[in-house]
Parts: sequence; C-alpha cells; structure tokens
Amino acid sequence: MSSTFIRATGSTIERLERAADRDTGVRFVGHSVAPDGPVYVPWRQIHDEARSVAAALQAKGLVPGDHVAVLGPTSRELMTIVRGCWMAGIASMVLPLPMRMGSLDEFVNSTRARIRHGDAKLVLIDDQLAAFYEAAAGDPPIEPMGSVMPGAPNVPSGDRLEVPDDDPNRLVILQYTSGSTSEPKGVMIPDRVLTANIDACCEAAVLTEDEVMTSWLPLYHDMGLVGFLAIPMCQGVDLVQAAPQDFMASPGAWMQWISDWGGTATAGPNFSWVLATRALKLAAKKGQQLDLSSLTLALSGAEPVDPKAVEAFVAAAEPFGFEGGAVFPAFGMAETAIGASFPKRGDGLRCDTVDREVLERTRVAKPVEITDPDDLAVTARRLPMLGTAVPGMELKVVDPDSREELPERHVGELLLRGTSVTPGYYKRDDATRALFHEDWLCTGDLAYVLDGQLILCGRIKDVIIVGGRNVFPEDIERAVGGLDGVRAGNVIAFGMEGYKGKESVVVVAEVRADDPDEVRETIHHRTLEVCGLPPRDVMLVQAGTLPKTSSGKLQRAKCKELYLDEQLDLVEG
Repeated sequence: MSSTFIRATGSTIERLERAADRDTGVRFVGHSVAPDGPVYVPWRQIHDEARSVAAALQAKGLVPGDHVAVLGPTSRELMTIVRGCWMAGIASMVLPLPMRMGSLDEFVNSTRARIRHGDAKLVLIDDQLAAFYEAAAGDPPIEPMGSVMPGAPNVPSGDRLEVPDDDPNRLVILQYTSGSTSEPKGVMIPDRVLTANIDACCEAAVLTEDEVMTSWLPLYHDMGLVGFLAIPMCQGVDLVQAAPQDFMASPGAWMQWISDWGGTATAGPNFSWVLATRALKLAAKKGQQLDLSSLTLALSGAEPVDPKAVEAFVAAAEPFGFEGGAVFPAFGMAETAIGASFPKRGDGLRCDTVDREVLERTRVAKPVEITDPDDLAVTARRLPMLGTAVPGMELKVVDPDSREELPERHVGELLLRGTSVTPGYYKRDDATRALFHEDWLCTGDLAYVLDGQLILCGRIKDVIIVGGRNVFPEDIERAVGGLDGVRAGNVIAFGMEGYKGKESVVVVAEVRADDPDEVRETIHHRTLEVCGLPPRDVMLVQAGTLPKTSSGKLQRAKCKELYLDEQLDLVEG
C-alpha cells in the first residue's frame, strides 16, 4: 500500500469535484447490485451522472437547503442520487428499509413520520418498494428513483447544474435514528461537520490514496452512508460495493470480495463478524482458497464489540493470511457523523479485564487477572479499548448527576466535544437541549478512560439495578448467548420492578432446541451466576422474534413492551 496519506480541503461539493478526477471508482459486486457479475464504474462516470441528477432536482424547483427523501435498496442508482443531492446543495434523507415483511404497517408509519418530520420536498422511491408505500394526504410528491437518472425523460444534462455557493452550515445529511414513530429524531449533519469528520477519520485511520474499501453496509445507516460511501466518494479511493441482502444470504461472500479485489479496509457490526467466522470455518473445511492478507483495517463498531467473537474471527481468518493487528474496534454515532474514537491502525484488539462485581457495585474498573475462561464469564469483564478521540474531538467521562469529570477507571457518562459534533436534532429543540450539557454532547453511554483510551460499559438507560449492583444487560446477554440451543446475538435482558419495588431481571432468548425446558433451566442458572439473583422470568421465543432497529441492533425497550403486552412468539415446551 502507498504511504501517501489522504489530505483534502474544501466543502463537500469541492471534494466531490476533485475526487472525480482520480483514476479510481466503484466495483459493484453481489447479485443484488451486479446481477450479471461484477461491474466497475469510474468515479468520474458516477459524478457526471450525479450532476444530471442534481440538475434534474433543480429543474423540479428544489433549491439549496431543501431535503430529499430516498427509499430504495443499495444500488448504483441510490449512490448516484445521494451524490446528486449533495452536488445541488440538497440534504439527503436515506430511509430505512423494512426489516421483516410482517411489520409493513409499522414500516409505512415510521417512514411517513420521517418524511413529514424531515420536511422532505420530494420522495424518490425504488420501483420494488413503490407498492408498499402509497401516497397519502399531506405527503410531498413521490416519484420513481429512475425519474431523475440520466436517460429518463426531461432529465437535463449535468452541464445545466448551477453549483451552489459554499455554506458550511447547510445540511448535507439528515440522518434519522432508530426510535419511536411518534417522535422521530433527525440528526443534522451540515457540511462543516461532514467534512470535519471525514478528515478526522482519514487521519485517525491513516487512510491512503491506495485503499480499497469494501462494504455491504446499508446506506441508510451512518456507518454505511458516511464511513463507506461519503469517505471513498469524497476522497476518491476505490470502493467495492455490495448490498446487505447479499451478505446476509451468504456471509462468506464478504470475505470472497475482499480476497478477489484486494480489499484493504472494511467494517461491520459484531454480529457480522460472527457470521463471517462461521463462513471461514466452512471455507477451511472445504479447502477453499482465499487471500485476506490485503485487509489491514477490519473495523468492528455500531454495537458492543465482543472480544470472544473478535478472537474467534482472527483465529478463523489467520489461515487465509489475515493478521490480527488489522482488527479495529472503534466507537462512533450518528451525532458525530460516524467516527468519535479510533484505535491506532495495526494495534489490533486490546482489552481491559476488570472485576465484574466491583464494577457493578462501585462503578470502578478494578483490573484483575483471570486464567480460567469459566471464571471470566461470571466474575470478570473483558472490555475492548476503543482508542482515543479522533482529531478535532475530545472526550471526557463525568458523574451523571454532578457532571464533574471523573478520574481514570471511574465509570460515568461519556461526553464528546469538537468539530464532528452535530448541532442537534432537526425540529426537536427538546431533544437537542437534552443532548447537550453546555457545549458537550451527552452520549448516554457509560464509560471510563484508561491511558487516554475510551472503554465503554453499556447504556445508562439499560442498566439493571439488582441487589445494589448496576448489572449491565450485555453481560447477561453474552453469557446466555454462548449456551447450547441459544441463538448467539439474539438474547435480550431487561429490568422489571418486582417485589417491594426491587428490580429483577427478565431474559428473552431466541432458541433452536429439542428440549426447551433444559435450555430454560440452563439460562436460569447462568443468569443467576452473572447477576447474583435468579431471573424473574426466562422467555424462549422463535427465531426472528426479537425486535431490532433498521441497523440490526437489539431493542431492549421494545422487547420489554412486547413482553408486558404478551406479544412475544413463544417456543412451545
């Protein structure tokens, strides 16, 4: 790989213009985006097509500062429309796709809520989804995505585009977070925040001009849209682009794409690395030939990083040339565009092992040495070190009540400040006020700092207080997820008020087992070991039952609602 580090300046539009002049592009792979086989498209061609899209939007009367909602699967068309919006000074609102066909009413309601709350002046929808979303009174105009693409009737040449003046505070992205349909929260990403975070991520990850970024991530999620579209698109590096459905249908294809095209950087949430591990083990058994030696940045983020899962991936990938130092556990959020803290590239996974009970009782991370893996699961926590704040950003951990900064190894709320921080939520002054303390963004995450590095413990709202201990649901979920008969990554634990107002634990697990009663008993005992008290209830449910966000994160609050309403699809037995 070249040692030439990517350096860029200027607005998003200026960067897109310059990046198009590089001899790089996008290779579309996977059946969904390349049904006839891999297709390579230079950034210059995509850029020229995006200029036509931008001119078409202007011809429809849209002006800089307007918002356009886009609803469609990952495709060349979707990427081009996003780029076209940005070239016209229009904010893109890429909307989530339905997670399950059984929840179409919820999908339509949440989509309409986002469109209307975000003041979309136009909705562009893929033909495959048009039948699912019908216009209703109060909706903005809805048109096919193809109607603004080059070659469609009345789409002008890109030469007709009137490039808007720079405005660092004009929104480029309106990113809606997963949440209730009644109160959607749109994270505002103006030009100054997007460009600052692109620069910060490139510097912190030491991205070079010869990167080959490889992604199947959904473009309605910040990791896919900013991390693996905006960065390569604005910096002009090669991108190998697949679709989420192609990865889910065949997780091993992800590793094959990296091998085939020399991928140097990729990313995924924890569950995707678990699926890749299984695929690599199967590939090894079959004697399949893969070359993962080019991969030097394997980012794990978007959900808690499980050290056991990371180490299992490394063990499965090393026979194919992968080096463990490429593992890149990071922290980010939509409210910082994408990147907030990155480790040093090449350091791999580093963990802090702490006494679980001391952490839960005193919120102090006391280091311990554990040699027995069984003891580790019950008496200690291995917590990944997530690096330092990216350039232009700073972080601190404070007492959630007094807001006083805490010393190292003391757990409190993580606060962030700097150039990559959103100005707030669109038309949600209440939520914006709650998001900030003075000029610090309050993440809602419990964390501590060690040697300047960030270590996350869990979400404040999810902590379960049991017998005077602050139990983190992730600990129960991981301990239970490793049991026979339980679907790993498909366990939710939450607190319930019990006898005399004391909180107790409920565990809901997706299972595939011949003897549900035995699995339930095993879960009961493992939960008792982890939190010191028996669970109030253990619910075994069918695969696909647990509620998840559009990006695949487990929804504990929603699961609790379903539990109280007796709406969970239980396993018989």
